[in-house]
Amino acid sequence: MTIVTSVNVNGIRAAAKKGLLEWLATTEADVICLQEVRSEPEQLPTELSDLPGWHAIWAPSASKGRAGVAILSRQQPSRTVIGFGSAEFDISGRYVEIDLPGLTIASLYLPSGEVGTERQDEKERFMAEFLVHLTELRKRAESEGREVIVCGDWNIAHREADLKNWKANQKSAGFLPEERAWLSRVLDEVGYVDVVRTLHPDQDGPYTWWSYRGRAFDNDSGWRIDLVCTTEGIARRCTEAYVERPASHAERWSDHAPVTAVFDHKL
Repeated sequence: MTIVTSVNVNGIRAAAKKGLLEWLATTEADVICLQEVRSEPEQLPTELSDLPGWHAIWAPSASKGRAGVAILSRQQPSRTVIGFGSAEFDISGRYVEIDLPGLTIASLYLPSGEVGTERQDEKERFMAEFLVHLTELRKRAESEGREVIVCGDWNIAHREADLKNWKANQKSAGFLPEERAWLSRVLDEVGYVDVVRTLHPDQDGPYTWWSYRGRAFDNDSGWRIDLVCTTEGIARRCTEAYVERPASHAERWSDHAPVTAVFDHKL
């Protein structure tokens, strides 16, 4: 059995003070993919930079205090790669991948975008390049007899069931028709599987992000934008997939919740 968890920590140093460390101490995950770390490795306090029992690879952004991804794994990876061969995005702290026995696992933080601004243009450029990478990654994995798991904050709600107030957000970044169509290409053309949706086909959500504004969390008025997308072979071996939603607003250590998938696979 292999357990993989993905979570946007919304600033790892802040999250560590709110409950992340306690969660790390109790999780059964074999691999944890982190996004929006927003810290240089040398800025991490000892309790984060020296995590007993974990092998860590950090991919900070060249723009300090922004983005940043990481992967923690209990088993030492045989290969680690930061970025996906992009001249623009490889230093932006948005992608890192590792190889473990039979698996390539990646942590993704796709740009959030903002309609009518350069941020949306940046998101679209990233999506165009990343689609090519996802295609090549799947082909390489097939040639090596491996499977792929891409975890992270994809910053796109794919279907109406993936956000509570979809009618009011049809012109909002994260639910634009062209963004949703791109994610459909990832799943339908390139051949990845959204394992949470596959195991929960008729459910609204389960949501993974709730605004800190108002009572969004208490009302479960959220978005499902944190996804675990895999190649088909390992998707068929996904036995459980769920969101670790905190019991109360006070117990949150991020505006996102961890997403966990369990696979019938031995590392």
